[in-house]
Amino acid sequence: MVTVDNVGLQFGKQVLFDEVNLKFTRGNCYGVIGANGAGKSTFLKILSGEIDPQHGSVSIEPGNRMAVLKQNHFEYEEETVLNTVLMGHQEMYRINEEKNAIYMNPDATEADGMKAAELENEYGNMGGWTADSDAAVLLSNLGIKEDLHYKLVKELSGPEKVKVLLAQALFGNPELLLLDEPTNDLDAETATWLADFLADYQNTVIVVSHDRYFLDMVCTHMVDIDFKRIKIFTGNYSFWYETSQLLMQQKANKDKKTEAKRAELMEFIARFSANASKSRQATSRKKALEKLNIEELEPSSRKYPFIHFKPEREPGDQILRVSNLSKRDANGDWLFQDVSFTMNKGEKIALLSRNTPAVNAFYDVLAGEIQPDTGTIEWGQTITFDYLPNENTAFFSNENDLNLIDWLRQFSKEKDEQFIRGFLGRMLFSGEEVYKKSSVLSGGEKVRCMLSKIMLRYPNFLLLDEPTNHLDLESITALNNALQEFKGNLIMTSHDHALLSSVANRILEITPNGAIDSLMNFDEYLRSDRIRKQREELYEGVMA
Repeated sequence: MVTVDNVGLQFGKQVLFDEVNLKFTRGNCYGVIGANGAGKSTFLKILSGEIDPQHGSVSIEPGNRMAVLKQNHFEYEEETVLNTVLMGHQEMYRINEEKNAIYMNPDATEADGMKAAELENEYGNMGGWTADSDAAVLLSNLGIKEDLHYKLVKELSGPEKVKVLLAQALFGNPELLLLDEPTNDLDAETATWLADFLADYQNTVIVVSHDRYFLDMVCTHMVDIDFKRIKIFTGNYSFWYETSQLLMQQKANKDKKTEAKRAELMEFIARFSANASKSRQATSRKKALEKLNIEELEPSSRKYPFIHFKPEREPGDQILRVSNLSKRDANGDWLFQDVSFTMNKGEKIALLSRNTPAVNAFYDVLAGEIQPDTGTIEWGQTITFDYLPNENTAFFSNENDLNLIDWLRQFSKEKDEQFIRGFLGRMLFSGEEVYKKSSVLSGGEKVRCMLSKIMLRYPNFLLLDEPTNHLDLESITALNNALQEFKGNLIMTSHDHALLSSVANRILEITPNGAIDSLMNFDEYLRSDRIRKQREELYEGVMA
């Protein structure tokens, strides 16, 4: 158990949270949520002891081991991959080093031998005798193949390093596991494996994530940072979100009597509790919901941007035809090749690849910003597309440092300042914020500006390369709803499982040796053994 007693923290005059009193118990997974800047990662650092609060304390049950997902991807560059994972259990690793030093000492005394025997016994009781194989299994499950286990960490790619650090945190089943954005840079298969692993985890997990699917899969409780307080609510993210929306509607409808509101909430809770049986965490969540006291619930102060894509023109029957499209990188290696497909009206494609530069190049080719090495692209005559690139720096350069009103006015047919200000207000830029220079915007603010640009162009086809990057949960939810309602066609890439599974009705995966084109939805695609085999053959260079 972890107990947070009267914790408070502020930076200068800004109070992040105050008088926080919480208990985290074994067998539960807690998802930490809050608006950008609310202090989610800071709260995890307080729990881990990395930073101290201004007042209050955090206490961990004696004998419990805490593991934290490291954010420094270069900390273990000179260590082997397997050794890096083993170092996740610091005490076990220390004991192993100490006993091995005795065994390697030619001048070891009889007393040293006795000490080594004691250490060997202690090491075995911790699970040390199976440590290497346990670490190897973890790495393999996370997609780090056996031939990489004895390489130095510095020889791995960025995403591979993330997986090694994740294996390090999970190693040895720590009693308390703290994870800050664990699904960042993970492919969909690995993220799903991690969700399954944590759903069955018997100890305490506290996680910060912008991945709604992940939070729904693993969380029994949400830790909400709002109103400069931190409160624990029973249920996963979807339950918290839908309850919050219902409460906001009830608050807006002042005529509803208290008993009617309570009855509506109880009906909603009963319905959600029944649906919990479909979840991996079904038993604990259902029991927790049945004990829920609705007096604990309150509407959130969160604000959601207004995102709505309205095509100016309905697309005709001819949408997009791509034939034998191929592109090499600067070294002459194939990013993708022989990609052919025809899009039909109403189709929304999830574009996948294990290689991020391949995805970026594919979008740039479709948008006409770079030329393919082979192949043709034919857009229908009625199609007007707009493109949200993964890298948007060129739109916010210092050379053209406009305030937000003038920046957005460039892309709008309606030039009136009141119209532009109103549009920015709906995208959560209010008051004096509209006079901010575009070059000083945060990553999330830039993406909201790019989405505003697209909305004002009224396209009937969207090209979206990682549109959820830098967005908070509120903006991601608003974008998800907008893409579900969009009447045109789209091609999008995202690490957000919930977005792809709720929007895409077709999957296209590009590889250096061909493409996989499937009319499955995203979840079916991930579960398909046939697709998995085909994917491995293509990535290994064998045409299926």
